[in-house]
Amino acid sequence: MTAVKVLGICGSTRKSSLNRALLRTVGEHLPEGTVFATWEGLEQLPIFNSDLEDPTPVMTLKSAIASADGVVFAVPEYNYSIPGGLKNALDWVSRPPISSPLRGKPVALVGAATGISGTMRAQLHMRQMLVYSDTPCMSQPEVLIPRAHERFDKAGVLTDEPTRQLIGRFASAFVAHIRRFELK
Repeated sequence: MTAVKVLGICGSTRKSSLNRALLRTVGEHLPEGTVFATWEGLEQLPIFNSDLEDPTPVMTLKSAIASADGVVFAVPEYNYSIPGGLKNALDWVSRPPISSPLRGKPVALVGAATGISGTMRAQLHMRQMLVYSDTPCMSQPEVLIPRAHERFDKAGVLTDEPTRQLIGRFASAFVAHIRRFELK
């Protein structure tokens, strides 16, 4: 069996973001033999404009998604939804829909927030948006970490054991989700 390539995309531009720390933790929990890389560059994408012909940062993102077997999005929650930069990235990579690198690409969502609801609303919005590009999003287990500032230390290390176990289950389930689509 060939190694599964997973791409991580963080919806936050903050370097010390809890979601960036969560994405790193997901990468550490992926099964042995899985290749994990992250794409950095959200802040380099221009605001979506269909008059532009795929600027270089957009082509870089599309290429990274296309070369991965699956994508994990770390989805922060701002004002009960996804951040504008992440929405902008989805607008770019979902067009044109027939040739979107997200079309048929297995994806999964994780998120961490300081509030008591985690990133529940943002993930629901993200799932709705992924329908447009016919992107199969893993439904279980959900990783919607509430009060994340209490679960990660100052260095961004996840110290909460039940949450670490959840992420381990999530990582294994995501690779299985990807493998199901390889067989089709």
